[in-house]
Amino acid sequence: MIELNSIVKKYEMGGETVYALNKVSLNIAEGEFVAIVGPSGSGKSTLMNIMGCLDVADEGNYILDGLNISEYSERQLAQIRSQKIGFIFQGFNLLTKLNALENVELPLVYQGIKGVERKKRAVGALEKVELSNRLYHKPTELSGGQQQRVAIARALVTNPSLILADEPTGNLDSSTGRQIMSLFHELHESGNTIVLITHDSNVAAEAERRVYIEDGRIKGKL
Repeated sequence: MIELNSIVKKYEMGGETVYALNKVSLNIAEGEFVAIVGPSGSGKSTLMNIMGCLDVADEGNYILDGLNISEYSERQLAQIRSQKIGFIFQGFNLLTKLNALENVELPLVYQGIKGVERKKRAVGALEKVELSNRLYHKPTELSGGQQQRVAIARALVTNPSLILADEPTGNLDSSTGRQIMSLFHELHESGNTIVLITHDSNVAAEAERRVYIEDGRIKGKL
C-alpha cells in the first residue's frame, strides 16, 4: 500500500538547511493499522503530509497503491487525494454552516457524484459510525466525540484505500477518546488500512504496529 524510499524533506532557515525528514524509508501493507509516534517537531506531521499527497518529497521515492507519486502534477495529486485517501484531523475540520449529512457529502460533491447516490452513501457512512440519528445536526449541536465521528464518516464515504488520522483523539476527553479508538479497531477489522499520527504512546499502543520518529529519522519499528 505504502512504500517510502529514502524520503527527504528540507527547508532553508536562516541560511541553514533544516531536515524535517532525513532519509526515511517505511513500508505499510494493505490492511495494516500503524501508528507513527514521536514528539512535537519530530517530523511525523511532515511524513503524514507526504503520505497524504498534501506535500511532495525533495528527494526519494513514494509509491502509493502502486502509483509513483513523484511523477504526478499537483492537479493529479488532488485527484489521488480525493479518490484514495480519507483524512481525519484533531480539529475535526467540519464546516459549521453544514449539517452532519452535508459535511459527509462534501467529498462526493468534489467527485461529481449526483444527489441521490451522494445522499445514500453519506447516510451509510454515518450509520457506520452510529450517527444515523444526527444527520441534520450542525457541528455546534454535536459533542466533540460526535463531531469526530462525522469526520470519520466523511473520511470513509469515498471508500478510500488509505485512512490517515492526525491526532484524532487530541481534542477529546479520555472516555470519548477510547470510544473513537474502539471505532478505529472496528474499521481495521473491516479491512481498512489506517495510519495514525500521534505523540501519545498510549494511543500508539492501540495500533497493530508502531513506528517511532525523532529528528526526522525513523528510530524504531515494532
